Amino acid sequence: MPLLLPPLHRVRALGRPPVRALMNLRELVSSLNDFASPALAESWDNVGLLVEPSPPHTVNTLFLTNDLTEEVMEEAVQKKADLILSYHPPIFAPLKRVTWKTWKERLVVRALENRIGIYSPHTAYDAIPHGVNNWLTKGLGTCTSVPLHPSTAPSSPAEGTHRVEFCADAEHLDAVLSKIKDIPQISCLTTLPARVEGEEQTRVSLNCSQKALLEVVALLSQNSLLYHKTEILLLQKPLLPHTGMGRLCTLSEPLSLAATVERIKGHLQLPHVRLALGAGRTLESPVKKVALCAGSGSSVLKGTEADLYLTGEMSHHDVLDAVANGISVILCEHSNTERGFLSELRDALTIHLQNKINVIVSEKDRDPLQVA
Repeated sequence: MPLLLPPLHRVRALGRPPVRALMNLRELVSSLNDFASPALAESWDNVGLLVEPSPPHTVNTLFLTNDLTEEVMEEAVQKKADLILSYHPPIFAPLKRVTWKTWKERLVVRALENRIGIYSPHTAYDAIPHGVNNWLTKGLGTCTSVPLHPSTAPSSPAEGTHRVEFCADAEHLDAVLSKIKDIPQISCLTTLPARVEGEEQTRVSLNCSQKALLEVVALLSQNSLLYHKTEILLLQKPLLPHTGMGRLCTLSEPLSLAATVERIKGHLQLPHVRLALGAGRTLESPVKKVALCAGSGSSVLKGTEADLYLTGEMSHHDVLDAVANGISVILCEHSNTERGFLSELRDALTIHLQNKINVIVSEKDRDPLQVA
Protein backbone atom coordinates (compact mmCIF):
# COMPACT_ATOMS: atom_id res chain seq x y z
CA MET A 1 0.00 0.00 0.00
CA PRO A 2 1.48 3.43 -0.92
CA LEU A 3 2.43 5.69 1.93
CA LEU A 4 0.02 8.63 2.32
CA LEU A 5 1.12 12.00 3.69
CA PRO A 6 -0.75 13.16 6.77
CA PRO A 7 -3.44 15.66 5.87
CA LEU A 8 -1.50 18.59 7.40
CA HIS A 9 1.52 17.88 5.22
CA ARG A 10 -0.64 17.59 2.15
CA VAL A 11 -2.23 20.98 2.83
CA ARG A 12 1.18 22.59 3.23
CA ALA A 13 2.40 21.09 -0.04
CA LEU A 14 -0.64 22.37 -1.90
CA GLY A 15 -0.51 25.75 -0.21
CA ARG A 16 3.02 26.68 -1.22
CA PRO A 17 3.24 29.81 -3.38
CA PRO A 18 4.28 29.16 -6.98
CA VAL A 19 8.04 29.08 -7.48
CA ARG A 20 9.00 32.04 -9.67
CA ALA A 21 11.99 31.98 -11.96
CA LEU A 22 14.17 35.07 -12.08
CA MET A 23 14.71 37.04 -15.28
CA ASN A 24 17.87 38.63 -16.56
CA LEU A 25 17.33 42.39 -17.01
CA ARG A 26 18.08 42.35 -20.73
CA GLU A 27 15.72 39.42 -21.26
CA LEU A 28 13.03 41.31 -19.33
CA VAL A 29 13.57 44.53 -21.28
CA SER A 30 13.27 42.56 -24.52
CA SER A 31 9.94 41.12 -23.30
CA LEU A 32 8.71 44.58 -22.28
CA ASN A 33 9.63 45.90 -25.72
CA ASP A 34 7.65 43.04 -27.27
CA PHE A 35 4.64 44.01 -25.12
CA ALA A 36 4.79 47.58 -26.45
CA SER A 37 7.40 48.50 -29.03
CA PRO A 38 9.30 51.70 -28.16
CA ALA A 39 9.08 52.51 -31.88
CA LEU A 40 5.40 53.35 -31.31
CA ALA A 41 6.30 56.19 -28.93
CA GLU A 42 6.24 59.79 -30.11
CA SER A 43 9.51 61.04 -31.59
CA TRP A 44 9.99 63.59 -28.80
CA ASP A 45 9.60 61.00 -26.04
CA ASN A 46 12.30 59.29 -23.96
CA VAL A 47 11.34 55.64 -23.60
CA GLY A 48 12.94 52.29 -22.91
CA LEU A 49 15.61 51.39 -20.36
CA LEU A 50 16.77 54.65 -18.77
CA VAL A 51 18.89 53.42 -15.84
CA GLU A 52 20.81 50.12 -15.91
CA PRO A 53 22.80 48.66 -13.00
CA SER A 54 26.05 46.99 -13.98
CA PRO A 55 25.42 43.57 -15.55
CA PRO A 56 24.61 40.90 -14.82
CA HIS A 57 21.40 42.15 -13.21
CA THR A 58 18.67 39.72 -12.21
CA VAL A 59 15.06 40.81 -11.71
CA ASN A 60 12.74 39.17 -9.22
CA THR A 61 10.37 42.10 -8.59
CA LEU A 62 9.03 44.53 -11.20
CA PHE A 63 7.59 47.65 -9.56
CA LEU A 64 4.97 49.70 -11.45
CA THR A 65 4.32 53.39 -10.94
CA ASN A 66 2.84 56.26 -12.92
CA ASP A 67 5.29 58.85 -11.59
CA LEU A 68 8.63 58.08 -10.00
CA THR A 69 8.92 60.55 -7.14
CA GLU A 70 11.41 60.32 -4.28
CA GLU A 71 8.68 58.92 -2.02
CA VAL A 72 7.89 56.25 -4.59
CA MET A 73 11.60 55.46 -4.99
CA GLU A 74 11.94 54.81 -1.25
CA GLU A 75 8.89 52.53 -1.45
CA ALA A 76 10.56 50.62 -4.30
CA VAL A 77 13.74 50.26 -2.21
CA GLN A 78 11.75 49.00 0.79
CA LYS A 79 9.92 46.47 -1.39
CA LYS A 80 13.21 45.25 -2.85
CA ALA A 81 12.34 46.14 -6.43
CA ASP A 82 14.90 45.17 -9.08
CA LEU A 83 13.32 47.15 -11.93
CA ILE A 84 10.96 50.13 -11.79
CA LEU A 85 8.57 50.57 -14.69
CA SER A 86 7.64 54.26 -14.52
CA TYR A 87 4.98 55.22 -17.07
CA HIS A 88 6.31 58.79 -17.17
CA PRO A 89 10.06 58.93 -17.87
CA PRO A 90 11.80 60.39 -14.79
CA ILE A 91 14.68 61.40 -17.07
CA PHE A 92 13.39 63.58 -19.87
CA ALA A 93 15.58 66.65 -20.20
CA PRO A 94 19.23 65.54 -20.46
CA LEU A 95 21.15 65.41 -17.17
CA LYS A 96 24.51 67.20 -17.28
CA ARG A 97 25.58 65.75 -13.92
CA VAL A 98 24.38 63.20 -11.36
CA THR A 99 24.71 64.72 -7.88
CA TRP A 100 22.54 65.01 -4.77
CA LYS A 101 21.42 68.53 -5.76
CA THR A 102 18.13 67.96 -7.64
CA TRP A 103 15.42 65.39 -7.03
CA LYS A 104 15.74 63.77 -10.46
CA GLU A 105 19.49 63.36 -10.01
CA ARG A 106 18.84 61.83 -6.59
CA LEU A 107 16.49 59.29 -8.21
CA VAL A 108 19.33 58.06 -10.40
CA VAL A 109 21.73 57.94 -7.43
CA ARG A 110 19.27 55.97 -5.27
CA ALA A 111 18.48 53.59 -8.14
CA LEU A 112 22.13 52.76 -8.79
CA GLU A 113 22.98 52.56 -5.08
CA ASN A 114 20.29 49.92 -4.68
CA ARG A 115 20.87 48.19 -8.03
CA ILE A 116 17.45 49.12 -9.38
CA GLY A 117 16.89 49.63 -13.09
CA ILE A 118 14.39 52.16 -14.47
CA TYR A 119 12.31 51.58 -17.60
CA SER A 120 9.71 53.92 -19.11
CA PRO A 121 7.18 53.14 -21.88
CA HIS A 122 5.15 56.40 -21.81
CA THR A 123 3.57 57.16 -25.20
CA ALA A 124 4.24 53.63 -26.47
CA TYR A 125 1.61 52.56 -23.90
CA ASP A 126 -0.69 55.33 -25.17
CA ALA A 127 -0.56 53.90 -28.69
CA ILE A 128 -0.99 50.15 -28.19
CA PRO A 129 -4.47 48.58 -28.44
CA HIS A 130 -4.20 47.21 -24.88
CA GLY A 131 -2.80 50.41 -23.41
CA VAL A 132 -3.73 53.48 -21.40
CA ASN A 133 -6.20 55.05 -23.84
CA ASN A 134 -8.01 51.77 -24.34
CA TRP A 135 -8.37 51.48 -20.55
CA LEU A 136 -9.75 55.03 -20.40
CA THR A 137 -12.47 54.18 -22.95
CA LYS A 138 -13.85 51.59 -20.53
CA GLY A 139 -15.15 54.41 -18.35
CA LEU A 140 -17.66 55.28 -21.07
CA GLY A 141 -19.43 51.93 -21.11
CA THR A 142 -20.10 50.00 -24.30
CA CYS A 143 -18.60 51.80 -27.27
CA THR A 144 -16.51 51.33 -30.38
CA SER A 145 -13.28 53.27 -30.69
CA VAL A 146 -10.65 54.13 -33.28
CA PRO A 147 -7.33 55.97 -32.84
CA LEU A 148 -7.43 59.71 -33.52
CA HIS A 149 -3.92 59.57 -34.96
CA PRO A 150 -3.20 56.04 -36.23
CA SER A 151 0.31 54.61 -35.93
CA THR A 152 2.18 53.30 -38.93
CA ALA A 153 4.29 50.15 -39.06
CA PRO A 154 7.71 51.34 -37.82
CA SER A 155 9.79 49.02 -40.00
CA SER A 156 7.93 49.12 -43.31
CA PRO A 157 9.33 50.22 -45.66
CA ALA A 158 12.76 49.68 -44.17
CA GLU A 159 14.47 52.56 -45.97
CA GLY A 160 13.54 55.74 -47.77
CA THR A 161 10.48 57.91 -48.14
CA HIS A 162 10.23 57.74 -51.96
CA ARG A 163 10.89 55.31 -54.79
CA VAL A 164 12.21 56.62 -58.09
CA GLU A 165 11.99 54.56 -61.30
CA PHE A 166 13.24 55.50 -64.75
CA CYS A 167 14.51 53.90 -67.94
CA ALA A 168 17.91 54.59 -69.52
CA ASP A 169 19.59 53.38 -72.68
CA ALA A 170 23.10 51.95 -72.74
CA GLU A 171 24.57 55.28 -73.79
CA HIS A 172 23.52 57.07 -70.59
CA LEU A 173 23.19 54.26 -68.06
CA ASP A 174 26.72 54.00 -66.63
CA ALA A 175 27.16 57.76 -66.24
CA VAL A 176 23.79 58.18 -64.49
CA LEU A 177 24.35 55.24 -62.14
CA SER A 178 27.80 56.52 -61.22
CA LYS A 179 26.40 59.92 -60.21
CA ILE A 180 23.42 58.41 -58.36
CA LYS A 181 25.72 56.23 -56.25
CA ASP A 182 27.48 59.38 -55.04
CA ILE A 183 24.24 60.77 -53.57
CA PRO A 184 23.82 60.01 -49.83
CA GLN A 185 20.67 58.30 -48.50
CA ILE A 186 20.08 56.16 -51.59
CA SER A 187 19.13 52.51 -51.03
CA CYS A 188 17.65 49.47 -52.77
CA LEU A 189 19.21 50.41 -56.11
CA THR A 190 18.28 47.78 -58.72
CA THR A 191 18.47 47.48 -62.49
CA LEU A 192 16.40 45.26 -64.79
CA PRO A 193 16.32 44.88 -68.58
CA ALA A 194 13.29 46.55 -70.16
CA ARG A 195 11.91 47.13 -73.64
CA VAL A 196 10.61 50.65 -74.22
CA GLU A 197 9.01 51.62 -77.54
CA GLY A 198 10.79 48.71 -79.21
CA GLU A 199 14.23 49.62 -77.82
CA GLU A 200 16.29 47.64 -75.33
CA GLN A 201 16.80 49.73 -72.22
CA THR A 202 17.44 49.29 -68.50
CA ARG A 203 14.85 50.10 -65.83
CA VAL A 204 16.44 51.60 -62.72
CA SER A 205 14.66 51.57 -59.36
CA LEU A 206 15.86 53.13 -56.11
CA ASN A 207 14.63 54.23 -52.70
CA CYS A 208 15.69 57.57 -51.29
CA SER A 209 15.05 60.08 -48.56
CA GLN A 210 13.18 63.36 -49.10
CA LYS A 211 16.51 65.21 -49.21
CA ALA A 212 18.08 62.75 -51.67
CA LEU A 213 14.99 62.94 -53.88
CA LEU A 214 15.76 66.57 -54.70
CA GLU A 215 19.27 65.61 -55.86
CA VAL A 216 18.03 62.65 -57.91
CA VAL A 217 15.40 64.76 -59.66
CA ALA A 218 17.95 67.51 -60.32
CA LEU A 219 20.31 64.93 -61.85
CA LEU A 220 17.67 63.30 -64.07
CA SER A 221 16.27 66.65 -65.20
CA GLN A 222 19.60 67.35 -66.94
CA ASN A 223 18.56 64.80 -69.56
CA SER A 224 15.06 65.36 -70.92
CA LEU A 225 14.76 61.76 -72.15
CA LEU A 226 15.49 60.38 -68.69
CA TYR A 227 13.35 62.95 -66.91
CA HIS A 228 10.23 62.30 -68.98
CA LYS A 229 10.52 58.56 -68.28
CA THR A 230 10.78 59.06 -64.49
CA GLU A 231 8.14 57.92 -62.00
CA ILE A 232 8.20 59.00 -58.35
CA LEU A 233 6.24 57.02 -55.77
CA LEU A 234 5.61 57.99 -52.16
CA LEU A 235 6.42 55.04 -49.89
CA GLN A 236 3.58 54.98 -47.40
CA LYS A 237 3.90 52.83 -44.33
CA PRO A 238 0.84 50.65 -43.61
CA LEU A 239 -1.36 51.63 -40.67
CA LEU A 240 -1.35 49.39 -37.62
CA PRO A 241 -4.88 48.27 -36.64
CA HIS A 242 -6.30 49.77 -33.41
CA THR A 243 -2.97 51.47 -32.69
CA GLY A 244 -2.24 55.18 -32.32
CA MET A 245 -2.68 58.28 -30.18
CA GLY A 246 -6.02 59.20 -28.63
CA ARG A 247 -9.35 57.53 -29.29
CA LEU A 248 -12.63 58.57 -30.89
CA CYS A 249 -15.37 56.60 -29.15
CA THR A 250 -18.89 56.10 -30.39
CA LEU A 251 -21.23 55.05 -27.60
CA SER A 252 -23.67 52.23 -28.34
CA GLU A 253 -26.44 54.36 -26.80
CA PRO A 254 -26.34 58.12 -26.22
CA LEU A 255 -25.93 59.26 -22.61
CA SER A 256 -26.68 62.58 -21.02
CA LEU A 257 -23.61 64.63 -20.21
CA ALA A 258 -24.45 64.35 -16.50
CA ALA A 259 -24.56 60.55 -16.70
CA THR A 260 -21.29 60.50 -18.66
CA VAL A 261 -19.60 62.58 -15.97
CA GLU A 262 -20.73 60.11 -13.29
CA ARG A 263 -19.47 57.13 -15.28
CA ILE A 264 -16.06 58.71 -15.68
CA LYS A 265 -15.83 59.63 -12.00
CA GLY A 266 -16.68 56.05 -11.10
CA HIS A 267 -14.12 54.57 -13.49
CA LEU A 268 -11.35 56.87 -12.28
CA GLN A 269 -12.50 56.69 -8.66
CA LEU A 270 -12.60 60.46 -8.36
CA PRO A 271 -15.02 62.52 -6.25
CA HIS A 272 -14.69 65.51 -8.59
CA VAL A 273 -13.77 66.37 -12.18
CA ARG A 274 -13.68 69.74 -13.96
CA LEU A 275 -16.37 70.33 -16.57
CA ALA A 276 -16.75 72.98 -19.26
CA LEU A 277 -20.11 73.01 -21.04
CA GLY A 278 -19.97 73.42 -24.79
CA ALA A 279 -21.83 76.42 -26.24
CA GLY A 280 -25.54 75.64 -26.30
CA ARG A 281 -25.09 72.46 -24.21
CA THR A 282 -26.57 71.53 -20.83
CA LEU A 283 -26.03 68.65 -18.41
CA GLU A 284 -28.93 66.90 -20.14
CA SER A 285 -27.45 67.22 -23.64
CA PRO A 286 -26.85 63.82 -25.28
CA VAL A 287 -23.32 62.48 -25.69
CA LYS A 288 -22.73 60.06 -28.55
CA LYS A 289 -19.13 60.73 -29.67
CA VAL A 290 -16.27 61.20 -27.19
CA ALA A 291 -12.71 62.11 -28.17
CA LEU A 292 -10.27 61.21 -25.42
CA CYS A 293 -6.59 61.23 -24.66
CA ALA A 294 -4.93 60.21 -21.40
CA GLY A 295 -2.68 62.82 -19.82
CA SER A 296 -2.38 66.12 -21.67
CA GLY A 297 -4.66 65.92 -24.68
CA SER A 298 -4.73 69.37 -26.32
CA SER A 299 -2.57 68.55 -29.34
CA VAL A 300 -4.18 65.15 -29.89
CA LEU A 301 -7.81 66.26 -29.54
CA LYS A 302 -7.63 69.62 -31.31
CA GLY A 303 -9.88 69.87 -34.37
CA THR A 304 -11.70 66.59 -33.69
CA GLU A 305 -15.49 66.70 -34.07
CA ALA A 306 -17.14 65.20 -31.00
CA ASP A 307 -19.75 65.92 -28.34
CA LEU A 308 -17.18 65.68 -25.55
CA TYR A 309 -13.43 65.88 -24.99
CA LEU A 310 -12.08 63.77 -22.13
CA THR A 311 -8.50 64.22 -20.95
CA GLY A 312 -6.35 65.03 -17.94
CA GLU A 313 -5.44 68.60 -18.76
CA MET A 314 -5.80 71.20 -21.52
CA SER A 315 -4.68 74.78 -21.82
CA HIS A 316 -7.21 77.48 -20.96
CA HIS A 317 -7.39 78.68 -24.56
CA ASP A 318 -7.83 75.19 -25.99
CA VAL A 319 -10.78 74.69 -23.63
CA LEU A 320 -12.27 77.99 -24.85
CA ASP A 321 -11.88 76.86 -28.47
CA ALA A 322 -13.64 73.56 -27.77
CA VAL A 323 -16.48 75.25 -25.89
CA ALA A 324 -16.98 77.79 -28.69
CA ASN A 325 -17.40 74.85 -31.09
CA GLY A 326 -20.11 73.31 -28.93
CA ILE A 327 -17.84 70.62 -27.47
CA SER A 328 -17.99 69.99 -23.73
CA VAL A 329 -14.73 69.24 -21.93
CA ILE A 330 -13.99 67.04 -18.92
CA LEU A 331 -10.59 67.47 -17.23
CA CYS A 332 -9.56 64.98 -14.54
CA GLU A 333 -5.96 66.14 -13.81
CA HIS A 334 -3.09 64.68 -15.79
CA SER A 335 -2.15 61.45 -14.06
CA ASN A 336 -5.67 60.60 -12.89
CA THR A 337 -6.43 59.55 -16.47
CA GLU A 338 -3.45 57.16 -16.46
CA ARG A 339 -2.81 55.74 -12.99
CA GLY A 340 -5.76 53.37 -12.84
CA PHE A 341 -4.32 51.50 -15.82
CA LEU A 342 -1.50 50.15 -13.63
CA SER A 343 -3.67 47.46 -12.03
CA GLU A 344 -4.71 46.21 -15.46
CA LEU A 345 -1.08 46.42 -16.59
CA ARG A 346 0.09 44.35 -13.61
CA ASP A 347 -2.23 41.51 -14.60
CA ALA A 348 -1.34 41.77 -18.30
CA LEU A 349 2.42 41.74 -17.64
CA THR A 350 2.13 38.83 -15.22
CA ILE A 351 0.64 36.81 -18.07
CA HIS A 352 3.00 38.22 -20.72
CA LEU A 353 6.05 37.39 -18.57
CA GLN A 354 4.67 33.88 -17.88
CA ASN A 355 4.49 34.43 -14.13
CA LYS A 356 8.31 34.39 -13.92
CA ILE A 357 8.63 37.43 -11.65
CA ASN A 358 6.62 39.38 -9.10
CA VAL A 359 4.80 42.39 -10.56
CA ILE A 360 3.58 44.91 -7.98
CA VAL A 361 1.99 48.38 -8.09
CA SER A 362 3.11 51.35 -6.02
CA GLU A 363 0.92 52.32 -3.08
CA LYS A 364 2.55 55.76 -2.71
CA ASP A 365 2.10 56.99 -6.29
CA ARG A 366 -0.60 59.69 -6.52
CA ASP A 367 -1.53 62.80 -8.45
CA PRO A 368 0.16 65.84 -6.89
CA LEU A 369 -3.00 67.98 -7.17
CA GLN A 370 -6.00 67.72 -4.87
CA VAL A 371 -9.15 69.73 -4.24
CA ALA A 372 -8.62 71.76 -1.06
